[in-house]
Order: sequence, then structure tokens, then C-alpha cells
Amino acid sequence: MQDLNIAASTSSPSIQTDWSAGMVRLGGDSYPENAFELFRPLLDWVGAYLGSDHGPLQLELRLLYLNTSSIRIMMDVLDQLEAAHGQGRAVSLRWFYDSRNARVADLAEEFREDCSFPFEIVAE
Repeated sequence: MQDLNIAASTSSPSIQTDWSAGMVRLGGDSYPENAFELFRPLLDWVGAYLGSDHGPLQLELRLLYLNTSSIRIMMDVLDQLEAAHGQGRAVSLRWFYDSRNARVADLAEEFREDCSFPFEIVAE
């Protein structure tokens, strides 16, 4: 599977994947005109990685703002991780946020409530 290296724009986050390291990184604002179109490659990549015999998968998020459609897509990604975790796969998530932005911390906490895999929220 080809790694993703999608640059951030004013309305969409950067998306970077590393198959050999089992890593996904997203950073920036996320309020694209068509979230499904933007995130489809990421959903496919995560699905392919989790469907392979590769090792653990870690997500690192540095998301500043998510609109409703981006939140739905992130829920889909976390559902993929949760299903893999339920099957014994090692997955984890670290969500970094600016300590001055409590809104992002609250959003991350809401996501974490629905997850049983390791999910760390880190103030920077």
C-alpha cells in the first residue's frame, strides 16, 4: 500500500502515513468542503493496514478544529481501530493539543469515551 503524504490547506489537515512504522499523523484544521473525499484514502489505508499482518498501528493527532463531517469521518477511523483492538490487534492514539485550547481537549475526551484501546490526550 502506498503511503499518504497530503499537505495541509487552510481548511484541511495534513495526512501522513508510514506503513513500515505503523504510523498515521494528522494535523491542522479540518473543515473541508467534502470530508469524505478528503479522508477516503485514509480510511482505505487504515483498513488495508489493519487487514494485513503488520504490527501495531498508532495514530498521532494534532487537530485544531473539526467540523461535523470531519468528526463523522474521525468516528469511522476510530471504529476501525476499535474493531481491530477487539480482535486483539495493538492500536493506540495520541491526541496532542494546545493547553490553551480546552475545546480541543473536550472534543478528544468525547472521542476517548467511546474507545477501549489506548487513547492518550496530551497537552503541549
